[in-house]
Amino acid sequence: MRLEGKRALVIGAAETGNMGQAIARRLKSEGCDVTVSSRRIELLQEFARELGGHAVACDLTDRDSVFALAEEASSRMGGIDIAINSTGVAVGGPFVDFAEADLDKLIDLQFKGSFFFLQAMVKAMQASGGSIIQISSAVAQPGTTVDGGYEAYMGTKAGIDQVVRAVANQFGKLGIRVNSIAAGHTDTPMHHENFGGSDIPDWMKACFADCYPLGRYGTSDDIAEGCVWLGQDNCFMTGQVLQLNGGLTLRRNPLMQDLERYQREYENG
Repeated sequence: MRLEGKRALVIGAAETGNMGQAIARRLKSEGCDVTVSSRRIELLQEFARELGGHAVACDLTDRDSVFALAEEASSRMGGIDIAINSTGVAVGGPFVDFAEADLDKLIDLQFKGSFFFLQAMVKAMQASGGSIIQISSAVAQPGTTVDGGYEAYMGTKAGIDQVVRAVANQFGKLGIRVNSIAAGHTDTPMHHENFGGSDIPDWMKACFADCYPLGRYGTSDDIAEGCVWLGQDNCFMTGQVLQLNGGLTLRRNPLMQDLERYQREYENG
């Protein structure tokens, strides 16, 4: 119960088994009153009932909707001590032919939406302080780029990490801590969908294990543990990107040739 009495808001918690749900469950188990948010209100309400928390619909790409979420969550819980943005979309494609519509989708959600989130949460926490956490990615860091196709994804994640630094610097005097968590490849529904299946194949996990110093795929529970630490009052850190990715940034992501080789080896026994 390291967060007993804290009031937490988690954005991006509608999809069954996703990172946002894992984070919300962990915060609840640590003693938080939890409000979850997403655009998909029916799925969200079902999860909130299971969790024993509150559900508030929000479109992160709409600034008015984000500020309304902050107001409603604050009203329901009596304030917000911890705010976590776990939304994201993994859109990729050949760089030269990458569609403007896909670029807009990434910018709207992962940069503008995250910017709105930071604005609204700073406003909500100005009187009493708190911890704001943005879920970022290891690929936003130098040396861990993906092997083609995700330039816009990497750019929007890297851009909002810089905003996190600036906001942390400006509002630390009010007791507001702002940090990012850089996840690596994590066993989530979005990651499954991105690789074309309902689960991560064994050959892919083996390939990634060779690229991670800690030798395994990441989990949502790893990220949730980081959120618990960042949410505690005795966490003396702000304006940083917490690298919760098994040491991936010490090496590199697998290249497509690595994945293809591992797949052949597994298929050939």
